[in-house]
Amino acid sequence: MAAQPRRTVVISGATSGMGRATALARLDRGDTVIAIGSSAARGRSLVEQAAAGDRLCFVHADLSSVAENERVVAEIGRDNPVVDALVLFANRPSPRRVETAEGLEHTFALYYLSRYLLARGLTPALDAAADPVVVSVAGVGTTAGSIHWDDLQLTRRYGTVRAQLQAGRANDLLGVAFAEQHAGRARFVLYHPGFTRSGDLSPLNPLARAVIRSLARVAARPVAEAIEPIHGFLDHPPREALTAVDRGTLVDPSLPTLNRKDALRLARVTEDLLRTLRAG
Repeated sequence: MAAQPRRTVVISGATSGMGRATALARLDRGDTVIAIGSSAARGRSLVEQAAAGDRLCFVHADLSSVAENERVVAEIGRDNPVVDALVLFANRPSPRRVETAEGLEHTFALYYLSRYLLARGLTPALDAAADPVVVSVAGVGTTAGSIHWDDLQLTRRYGTVRAQLQAGRANDLLGVAFAEQHAGRARFVLYHPGFTRSGDLSPLNPLARAVIRSLARVAARPVAEAIEPIHGFLDHPPREALTAVDRGTLVDPSLPTLNRKDALRLARVTEDLLRTLRAG
């Protein structure tokens, strides 16, 4: 078999959990990795562990900020005219409602909006690649939760699970809109790995952390197993504009959580929100 060509891979949420494991695995395969993370200490640790020289670039950024996402996009685009793959992991549950400096609910901003901004912003660099792909790691196939159209920032009824589910459903619609609007040449993959021994639990209270860790010991997938399909998406991008996979099973595109009209509506609402933020 011919060796796989080396790729330039951008990974958000790359300094811990599945993001870190994916970054290290791609470096082992010879790829160049641009790792985005919010912790400078974890970024240094990743660089030291990888020992990959100039094939690893760590970008320190708070992706809950629109301005920071736009800075990251500009920086990556300046130094990397071609990006073969974008893998989106960034997410951090918040037990209480937190507003970003720009006035956005934190989970919505980090888990959904950063993915929207990175996928759209890096489209020119992805379009310059021979076989580009975007992989968004979230909860596709899950039908719990909904978009709260009259209160996207959850100012009235905030809850950790409520916020996570809304952002997860928004990410489902992000993939649909990206493919529907032909936002670029890159194929878009929505991937749900299932319950995995991964993720930053530090924002949660001690009891919640203990419960999740106990469950993970008996029920969660190892990280290496959970990320294996991602390598397949990167090495052999699907031919379809949109592919959705839930724990190894293709997702029915007729699910209400993948509704085309809702996807285009959310894209319009998101652009309106971004115009308001930039004008302010």
